[in-house]
Amino acid sequence: MLKEQVINTIKKYNLIEKGDSIVIGVSGGPDSICLLHIINELKQELNFKIYVAHVNHMIRKEADEETDYVRNFCKNLGIECYIKRIDVIKIANNLKRGTEETGRKIRYEFFNEVLEKTNSNKIATAHNNNDKVETIIMNILRGSGTSGLKGIEPIRDEKFIRPLINIEREEIENYCINNNLNPKIDKSNNENIYTRNKIRNIVIPYVKKEFNPNIIKTINRLSEVVNEENEYLNKITKQTFNEIYIGARNACSQQKEDGQIILDLKKFNKLELVIKRRLIIYTINELMHTTEGIEKINIDDIIKMCSKNIGNKYLMPTKKIKILLKKGKIFFIAVN
Repeated sequence: MLKEQVINTIKKYNLIEKGDSIVIGVSGGPDSICLLHIINELKQELNFKIYVAHVNHMIRKEADEETDYVRNFCKNLGIECYIKRIDVIKIANNLKRGTEETGRKIRYEFFNEVLEKTNSNKIATAHNNNDKVETIIMNILRGSGTSGLKGIEPIRDEKFIRPLINIEREEIENYCINNNLNPKIDKSNNENIYTRNKIRNIVIPYVKKEFNPNIIKTINRLSEVVNEENEYLNKITKQTFNEIYIGARNACSQQKEDGQIILDLKKFNKLELVIKRRLIIYTINELMHTTEGIEKINIDDIIKMCSKNIGNKYLMPTKKIKILLKKGKIFFIAVN
């Protein structure tokens, strides 16, 4: 049953195609072991290759045991396994970053490293439906806009895939039991130190008991509606970008290479507020290939500056990008 659900998810979102090479991030926990077991069974049927990438964060005493488990699991299945052992706490302290954030960054850097080494084209992670709902709740608590209600998407950047995204955690755990997979359990998931753990262990069980026993499915339905509407708005935003971009499309490509994109200020000011906001994010991403560091206050400041229509004014929402008004044009300029 669960295997069929995964196949349906793969087909629905076109996650895996014939000839793909996929790096699977495997921690040794129920989610990633379930993912690896199912994907391994599908590789001949769907004609693709798989490799495993495992990171030992050196945080818990059980970490080495988990690494040995993943190594042996892969050996028994005849899967090539790449392992990285790194002191995440030490690196986090040196960089003055959170342990969770640092660990995630290191994992994805290693996944990409294995991707290049194996000449693969996709990275599969074991995010499930509960993870998605937890992320949505976290985003709501942080004051996210509608984009935060999307949660974790099935596929991102045509590279990162989540075949278990429509599967609930309980189903995954039952699959592991029924197939005698004996995954390793990360006991730190029961410690309510991190926000996600508090949502998982306190908030969701409370809501299930007191308000809605089907809260996971309810929030998931909300996410699906938001995704559909977001896709439509993204389509409108892209069309609008093409309409107010100054110059031909080939010129646009050249402008990007030169480190700037130019938009028509007058046309921009006539747009609805919701499209203005999305257009700014879209343009910055087109130029910088990221919107990291860009917050709602930055976007609102850019819109306010544009509405005043005063030439030679500029803002720098981050050190890497400059927004300049000049002669009825908006210049989005990458700063070296």
